[in-house]
Parts: sequence; C-alpha cells; structure tokens
Amino acid sequence: MKIATQPALRFAVLGPVRAWRGEEELILGSPQQRVVLAALLLRRGRLVTTDELVYAVWGEDSPNAAIPVLRTYISRLRKILEPERVHDESRAVIVSATDGYMARVPEDVLDLCVFEQQVAQAAELRTVGELSAASRLLHAALSGWSETPLAGLAGPLAEAERSRLDEARLSALETRFDVDIQIGRHDTVVPELRALTNQYPLRERLCELLMVALYQSGRQAEALACYRATRNTLVTELGIEPGASLRALHQNILTADVSLEHSSPSRRTATPTEARPASSSEPLTRPAQLPADLAIFTGREAELDQVRALLPMDGNHAGMMAISVVSGMAGIGKTTLAVHLAHEIAGRFPDGQLFINLRGFDATGSIMMPEEAIRIFLDALGVPPQRIPSQFEAQIALYRTLLAKRRMLILLDNARDVEQVRPLLPGSPGCLVIVTSRNQLTSLIASEGAHPVTLSQLTLADAHDFLRLRLGAKRLSAQPLAVDELIALCGRLPLALAVVAARAAINPRFPLTAIVEELRDSQGSLDAFTGGDLRTDVRAIFSWSYDALSPLASRLFRLLGLHEGPDISAPAVAALAGLPLREARNLLAELTRAHLLVERVPGRYTMHDLLRVYAGEEVHAEEPPQEQDRAVERLLAWYLHTVDAVYPLLAPHRQRIPLEPMPPGCRPLSFTTHDQALQWCEIERANLVAAVHQAAVSGRAGVAWRLAAVSWAFFYLRSHLHDWLDTSTTALAAARAAFDRKGEAQSLADVAGALTHWRRFDESIDHYWQAMVLCRELGDREGRAQAVCNLGNVYLNSGRLDKAVEYSRRGLVMIRHSGYSYGEAIALTNLGDAYQQLGRLDEANDCLEGALTILRTVGNRWVEGVVLDILGTVAHRLRRYAEAIERYEQALEAHRDVANQWGEGHTLSNLGDAQLATSEPGAARDSWLKALAIWEELDHPDAESMRDRLRYLEGPVGRDQRCLTR
Repeated sequence: MKIATQPALRFAVLGPVRAWRGEEELILGSPQQRVVLAALLLRRGRLVTTDELVYAVWGEDSPNAAIPVLRTYISRLRKILEPERVHDESRAVIVSATDGYMARVPEDVLDLCVFEQQVAQAAELRTVGELSAASRLLHAALSGWSETPLAGLAGPLAEAERSRLDEARLSALETRFDVDIQIGRHDTVVPELRALTNQYPLRERLCELLMVALYQSGRQAEALACYRATRNTLVTELGIEPGASLRALHQNILTADVSLEHSSPSRRTATPTEARPASSSEPLTRPAQLPADLAIFTGREAELDQVRALLPMDGNHAGMMAISVVSGMAGIGKTTLAVHLAHEIAGRFPDGQLFINLRGFDATGSIMMPEEAIRIFLDALGVPPQRIPSQFEAQIALYRTLLAKRRMLILLDNARDVEQVRPLLPGSPGCLVIVTSRNQLTSLIASEGAHPVTLSQLTLADAHDFLRLRLGAKRLSAQPLAVDELIALCGRLPLALAVVAARAAINPRFPLTAIVEELRDSQGSLDAFTGGDLRTDVRAIFSWSYDALSPLASRLFRLLGLHEGPDISAPAVAALAGLPLREARNLLAELTRAHLLVERVPGRYTMHDLLRVYAGEEVHAEEPPQEQDRAVERLLAWYLHTVDAVYPLLAPHRQRIPLEPMPPGCRPLSFTTHDQALQWCEIERANLVAAVHQAAVSGRAGVAWRLAAVSWAFFYLRSHLHDWLDTSTTALAAARAAFDRKGEAQSLADVAGALTHWRRFDESIDHYWQAMVLCRELGDREGRAQAVCNLGNVYLNSGRLDKAVEYSRRGLVMIRHSGYSYGEAIALTNLGDAYQQLGRLDEANDCLEGALTILRTVGNRWVEGVVLDILGTVAHRLRRYAEAIERYEQALEAHRDVANQWGEGHTLSNLGDAQLATSEPGAARDSWLKALAIWEELDHPDAESMRDRLRYLEGPVGRDQRCLTR
C-alpha cells in the first residue's frame, strides 16, 4: 500500500520543548517525556546512552523501574513523531543503538541549530565588513528565542543546558548590540541594554556596550553613572574592581577620547591580514613552530569541538586567555589531535605559534625543566641571548611581557606535571594554550580554569576511517569481518592501529585475515605492536608511563593484570593487593591521574585492553608465582564471601553453602537491605561470571562451584539465564575435574535449575536424577529431598502433571521428615500448582494456603509472591474474579518488595487476563503493557506472546470477547 507523505517535522528547544508536523503542533506528553526528547535533540544525532537518559530525567534519585519507564517514554515519542515507521523504517526519528538511542533529524529542523548557523554566518559577514547584513542575521537568529530555553523542564540535563543556552543567547545579544552600535543604531539599543544590565549587573560586557551607546547618544553623564553603578556592585558583592577593559573605557569617556566617536566598543585587535606596528622594544619575530599536520587525520570531532568552543564566535580573542588540557593514555593520539587542531585555528592567532615537547614521558627519561623551556621560547620570540635575564623569575616576567597584547597559540606537548606548565602560561588575555599530557593535571584545571579534554578509544566508525585512509576502501570492503576483528584486537587504540596498518600497507599482498591471525597468536603479549622504533613500539610507550609511577602504584598496576573482569571496584582492588581500602584508593588515584586506569563511574575502574596485556606481562615478569597466587586467591575469596553476604537477603531461608575461611588481607562487603544487595550484584554481574571462570581455570574448583551456587538467586531474580547456565556448567566441569563429589552434586542441581528456566526439561530432569543419585551415595538426605522436590517442579513446568504430583508428594514427605519448613513450603507450592493445573482446585487451595502460612511465619516474601499468584489463578478458574484480582495485586506487592522482575511480569500477565474477564480491557491493556516492558528489559522469550495478546486485544475479535483462552 502506498503511504502518503507526511509534512516535515520541526523542533524547538529555545523556549518550551515543542514539535510540529507541518503547521500542526504535536502533543509531546509529560515533562519527563519532553526531557528525553530534548536530550536526544541536543546531542545532534549522536548516541545518548540509557544511563545518560535516566540521569537526565531523574538525576541521582532514579526509581527502580527507571529503565522500563524510559522505554515507555521512547515508545510514546515514536508514536507521536513516527506514525509511518511501521511501514517505512527509513522514516524513523528515534533510532535504537547498542546502549541507548539517537535522534535522526536534519540540523535545519531544530531551532537551536538554525540559531547557531545564523550566528556563525553573521560572524563571517562581520569579518569582511558586511555589518548591516550581519546585523540582520543576528536579529533573525535572536528572534527564534521565545523565552527561557527548555522552559518547564526539570532535572540536571535541563538545568545544565539552560545555563549553556542562556550564555549563547547573551553572547549573541552582545555581538548584535556591538554591530548595531557600529552602524549608528546606538539610540535604539539603549532601552534593551538598560534592561539587560539590570538583569545581569555583574556582566561587564553589557555595561561597556551601554556606556558606549549612551556616550554616542550624547549622554555622557549617564554613561559615567552606569560605570559607577557597575563598579559599586562588583566591589560590594564580589570584592573586586572592574576589569581592565571597562576601566579603560571609563577613562576614555572621562577624557572624551576621539576614538569613541561612532566607534564600536568591541575589543578591537588586528586581523591576520592587518600589519601590527612594533615598538622598538618588541622583537619582530613571528614564530611558526608547529610540527607538520597529519594529512590523513580523521575523527575526534567531539573532542575537537570542545576546544573550538573555547574560541569566541566573532574571532575576538582580546578578552580571553584559554587553556585546554588534552589528556589520555599512552598511544591514544593526544599530540596528533593537538597539532591538527593547532593548524586548523592558527590563522586566528596572527602573532604566531609556539611549540615545545616537554619530554614528560620520553624514551630518554630526560624531562625538560621549565627553565630550559622558557629560554627556548624567549629565543623563538627574538630575544637576543644578552637580553635574557639570569634569574628564572625575571625570565618568566619577560616572557609574559612579550606576550602581552599579542594573540599567540602555544602548544605545550607531553607535559609531566603542572610545575612544568605554569611558568609557560601567558599572563594576559589574547592567547590559547593547548597542553597535552598522560596525566590529568587536575590542579591546572582547578586553579587556572583549564578546560579538560580527555581522549578515549576511537569510536568504531572513526577506527574504520583510520584504516580506510591508510589502506584504501577497496581493501577494507573485501574483508569486512577481518577489519572488525583487527580493530577489536587493537583495542581501537590509534597507535596500535597505526602499527598494524603500516604492516598491512608495506605488504599489500597480505590478506588482512593473515594479519588478524598474527594478532590472535600474540594475544597475551604486545609483540605484534612493535613499529620498528621506540616512538611506535606500544610496549615501550606504555613503559614510560609505568616507570613514572611510585613503587606501590606500579605493584598495583601489575597485580591488576591478574583480574579478568571488565572493571573493578576499589574494595576489590584492596583485596587483590592485600591493602587497606584507603591506601588502595590513593594508589588508584595515582594510576587514574596517569591515565593507566579510567574511573568510568565513581569508585569503579577500567583498563584499556592493551594496557591489561602490558600489566599481565609485567606481573608475570616481576611478581613471584606465589605472590600472584595469593593475590588471585584474595580477589576470588572477596567475591565469594561478598556474594555469600548477599545470599540471605536475596534468597532468605535457603540453606547456606559452607565456605572456607577468608585469606589474610581479604575484607568482604556486608549489606543491610535487599536493594543494596541486588544493586551490588547487578553492578558486579560480569565480574562474578569472570570470577567463576577464573577460579575454574586456575584449579580452584571449590571457589568456582561455591561462587556459582551462591550467585544463582541473583541470576534468577534478574532473569540472567545465560549467566546462570554458564556459571553452573563451568562449576560442574571444575568440580568433576577435581573429583569434588559434593561440589558435583551441588553443581548438578544448579545446572538443572537453569535448564528448567530455559525450558530444556529433559536435560533438567537428567541432571536432577544425577544429583539425586549422587546425594544418596554421599548420604546427603536434604540434598536428595531437594532433588526430588525439584523433579516435581520440572515435571510441573513441562506439563507432566501426574509425575509432578507424584514427585512433589514424595519430596514433601522427605522434607517434612528433615524438619526443613522452608522446603516444606516449596513442596506444597509445587503440589498446589500441579493440582490447580489438573483442575483439582480445592486440593490446590489447601496446599497453597498451607504454604502461605509457613512462608508468612518465616517471612519469605519471595515465594509468598509466587503462592499468591497461583492462588489468584485458582480464584480466576473458579470465576471469582474480584478475589483473583486482589490475590494478583498482593502478589505484585510481594514481587516488588524483593525486586523479582520475572515474577512481576508473570503476575501482570495473569492480572490482565482477570481484568479482561471483568470487561475492563483498558486495565488489561495497561497490565500487559507493563508486563511487556519487563519482558523486553529482560530480553525474555515471553515478550513475543505478550505482544500477541496486545495485538489480539486491539483486533476486532478481542474487542468483542471478554477473556482470552487460558
């Protein structure tokens, strides 16, 4: 069917967040929903992660159900903005990505983009003297603002963006006033300037513009009164005098300086094409010391934009001295980016460019002292040797004097620390300083107001472009899978990619698959990343950062090479190193400052893949095997004992797994609430899986099966079925390899439990049978009874109801004999559910009420929720719909109390059935939508059946029918 073309969309954020399709304004929903849309639009087509969207809407106080609610907002926005998406995916506006979403809209449909384009065009017109045209563009740009940007929206994103957008508007207004004054409209701007000066009394630039407009309107006394009022405010509120520019303007007005007659208050400086007369005392040298730009530079647009944003849009640098600190790990491309950017913007600094390699991290180990650097700069500025003072402080003073009133670009490359940099900073406005360093130079950011730009791995797209420019698109397109693996093996590190690309370029007949095979063979070492000299040897480049560490920090860096998870917390690091937490945090801070670690979120650290390989090489080379073993033992024991502290909160009244004593230096965490425990497990999920595998591979079978056994409750609650089956099968193999029969029996039961939830019932039954036989051989009565009960549960889930009744009754007798009341409740629950499915509803009700009594006595809300759900189903089948709905709602409360998302989704599904049976299709639809959101979040197979129910409800049959077939 041909789809009619929809009118184009338009969006506004320079006021309330609004959208139109053609002339029709769209209703965008709640403020939180509009925050989500604003976050996507403001990112300009780039990915916004799910975590960023959650923070944008709720800040630090996000609800437990933030992700499902966020997905609901996205779904609703898609329905509003993309009515044709179901027929044509190319019309999608909000696009799902790996870990978030992005808005796919042209720039000219967002009012903010139009505003920025008009301001930039006005700056270009102003540069070439087209002031009237520039004024018209600026008026047009500012007319698009309706009121406060993002009006009516709350949250951290709205607050931060509102501040940024307000500043952009004020800057454009100041430029517009400046241009209007230059073309003789000084009378017309006075009322606006008065209002804005009252609104922003500390903004000196507005005061300057108002003073000049008043003076040129023949109102000298009012101009001077304006200065006095601003000065009084600055002194009273901030304790400071006005800046040099405002004071100079005041003096010029007092003396009726002729330069103020019909001139602009802009801080006028020479353009690159204008000659600057030099005084007899000033050197005439215009240095141009930048190294050559890389002709095939690509990517890093976001980072480049961060530095570009420091430069004023109108090209007027006289009032600013900006410092940008470009930092990142070794080989990440700091110098390449800084040099490329410096060449791009060099024309905006007509007095020249200074460059120096401070050798902070260098093969020679010879760090350049600031005294040497400043003499090199003085020489570059044309100061004769005999005029250079002997005292270092005097040299600094001379250097800053020479840079005063100059517009220069200064690139300080490869700095070790702030002490190297501070003496080389200009003392007056007009210059841009770019510093590159492997350290973060935090105090430069804190005390000098430097702007940090942290480089991380290349994006996948930038890495592809990196290789395309070196090897050609044809060679890459011929072997796309090899290219993707090559990028992954290089960790998207520019230096590693450059070394590998050079090898491929030198050997054009080599297939890329052969080079990938070489990289695979060298996994665990950096041998494949040697470029022929120290500057392109990844191992050597890393060593310069490593050698600069303190002894304790270098030891910790090495030991981190033993950790196999994707990230690590500070308490886990303390266990790994056998250190107090406070000391571990200090060493982690040192490694982070050196960019050998990245603190992605507070207290959690990651290491680049190649740095991890380097740390592994160093730990095996420098640490004795016994110390390596002790470190791994401490770390794995820390994970095991911390998960064991979680277990009673997630699976109350379950029997505990006996553990070995903790090794010295191991201090596991403890938890007081269910939510704390669940949150910790979710954060550490990948590390728990990695720890089971590491324990198995390193011959620690006891740790492997015990860690898997205490982790199952978390995997079940959050429906991480892949992890549950993976860890339990790994543990089973380890226990069998170690002839650990107790561990084998436990792991057989764990594997069977996971297989049950995968609906692989025959395999599950086989594993439970093996566990039952082994427990009988070991004399483990409780283990055997649990295996029998669990067999009843598998038969129940597989629809073999007679078998389910048989084994549940046998298991109930065995459990009662052992006096294990919680196990008795489980057996009664399974037996009651089997009776319910057989239609023996009175017997089902008796079993379930008996289970409920036990569970409420011992306080187990987890299984209580399951029992209440089945009781609701019993009531539903008896057509006692009000009772069924009440039971389901009680079950939902219990599921939510223990964060049992799987149980919540299942009960919501049943609740919808009961609501539909009472002719409440709207309520049923709401319940099923909530269930669908949970299944989608868990990537659960029941999501598709829930979509079928919703489609059925929306269809003609569903509208006429009271209830779905159960």
